[in-house]
Amino acid sequence: MKPRFNWSLLGLLLVLTGVITPSAVFAAQNVFVAADETVVEQVATFTFRSAYDQRRAIDLAKTLRCPQCQNQNLIESNSPVAKDLRLKVYQMVDQGKTDQEIIEFMTSRFGDFVRYNPKFAPNTYVLWLGPLLLLLLFGFGIYRKVAKRN
Repeated sequence: MKPRFNWSLLGLLLVLTGVITPSAVFAAQNVFVAADETVVEQVATFTFRSAYDQRRAIDLAKTLRCPQCQNQNLIESNSPVAKDLRLKVYQMVDQGKTDQEIIEFMTSRFGDFVRYNPKFAPNTYVLWLGPLLLLLLFGFGIYRKVAKRN
């Protein structure tokens, strides 16, 4: 039997690190369901009012990370969640929503995790400053090791 990934544990970890809010975890649990055939068909056959809207929706969906796959954007991912969210992006663009309004909707639902470039805020300091901190710690460790040899 293939082991299953525990999404609740991942949600708890993301909340504890400050990447997402607890409400985003609960909202995400309600979204992680299989997309039915009608959603798949709606995504595949969605008709935009103009070529500009279509290009804008596709470009915007490319900037949003799939909350289930975590390493693919909404266009690249074939997960049911990505298809649902892709359709939601398409519909919001068709309704005349701005890119900022769509991004705010997605981040309010899933947290800053869905953005490839989250804003620099207290709840994303770990994302932005973590690599720098690790680099400084690594450099300090090398410095101490070299200093001990001399």
